[in-house]
Amino acid sequence: MKSPEPASGRFARAFVALLAPAVLASAILSASGAVPLGLSLGAAGAAILLAAGLAHLAAQSDRRRRAVLTEAQEALAAATRELETLMAGDEAVFTALPDPLLMISAEGRIQRANPAAEELFEGGPGGTGLAGRGLSAMMRNPELRDAVDEVLSGAENRITEFARSGPVARYFGARVARLSAQRRDGALAIVSLHDLTALKRAEQMRADFVANASHELRTPLASLLGFIETLQGPAREDAEAQRRFLSVMQDQGRRMARLIEDLLSLSRIELQEHTPPRGRVDLAGLVRSVAGTRHPQAHAKSMSFVFDLEGLPPVIGDGDELAQVLQNLVDNAIKYGRADSQVRIGGRVLPSGGSAARRLGRPGIALSVNNQGEEIAREHLPRLTERFYRVDAARSRKLGGTGLGLAIVKHILNRHRGVLEVESTPEAGTTFTVLLPRAEGERRTPAA
Repeated sequence: MKSPEPASGRFARAFVALLAPAVLASAILSASGAVPLGLSLGAAGAAILLAAGLAHLAAQSDRRRRAVLTEAQEALAAATRELETLMAGDEAVFTALPDPLLMISAEGRIQRANPAAEELFEGGPGGTGLAGRGLSAMMRNPELRDAVDEVLSGAENRITEFARSGPVARYFGARVARLSAQRRDGALAIVSLHDLTALKRAEQMRADFVANASHELRTPLASLLGFIETLQGPAREDAEAQRRFLSVMQDQGRRMARLIEDLLSLSRIELQEHTPPRGRVDLAGLVRSVAGTRHPQAHAKSMSFVFDLEGLPPVIGDGDELAQVLQNLVDNAIKYGRADSQVRIGGRVLPSGGSAARRLGRPGIALSVNNQGEEIAREHLPRLTERFYRVDAARSRKLGGTGLGLAIVKHILNRHRGVLEVESTPEAGTTFTVLLPRAEGERRTPAA
């Protein structure tokens, strides 16, 4: 077997092979007078140095070349890993941002959407996806469409606000910005949305609270002031009048306290109405718990509860708010039901494909509260959930109602994406039915 040539031999052979042509060319040019002798000698010297450097590289061993190649490969791999880490970090930020983000192409189509945008426009990350859909067809808001069109036409950025209709109206601020260059996937602009619903609702809540409080508190407050003036004047020495007037004043004061409490409760509920709850509630247990707290009021009218709640699955909801719904419905059943009658509370799973399930838009349950009282005329039924609307105002005030109970029920159900149905007949009395989304396959949690 032939032994490998030593490095010194490879160097000498390469040096001669590289230098000879350069020296020969320099000599010929100098002898012919084509170039001066000094320039020819300088060129020859440069050739000697160049040949020496190239010969040194040629003389390197295969091991050295492999080492250099390995170092280059490792540097390339490190740079690739760093780039992948940077890209993964950008993707993680894009995915984790709580505000909806949309990447828009020059044709106005959605190229990418983060999970927050998928959930907002598709009802959940498991939807059909937004990529490829036209923004103008998906969002029928002229303010946003105009802002996107201006940016795609050359503007740097635009800021606007718009309202999005639905079961619960939502308000958004939008910023549309043009990218410095079109992305490889075709995206040319980015749309970022910021939810302004809570802010808008807070502003409306303050206005409604002032208007409602000033209107509804005026009557009991005037009554209190009138009794105080009477007690300070003509009835100063009348013990019987003082006893009677103080009792009425106490009732009016309690009514004002209930009114303020209901107004504050309604304001809190409206403030969160756009964010559906995520909890799981054992509705059957919650019903029995609420009915237990109302037993003294029912007993005072010789009324009893009848339950039909077997096999009722848990629902998606907030236990405290659903308890408030049940309290209002049970209180109304006791107030307006006849003495010596029953309050019937029943629950059932909605059959898929039925009208109630279609109205709810998903699998759900129906919970009904029935009282055997006077029929409510049909023309009153659509307005029962309006604030301060009363079928019989005098009777409602006499029974201690504030006119806000069913309004609270409506707004709580709006937040739960539920539905309230009311039926009233002379034979069966009045039945309030609540439709709620069921928590299929989820763990049951105790009622609040």
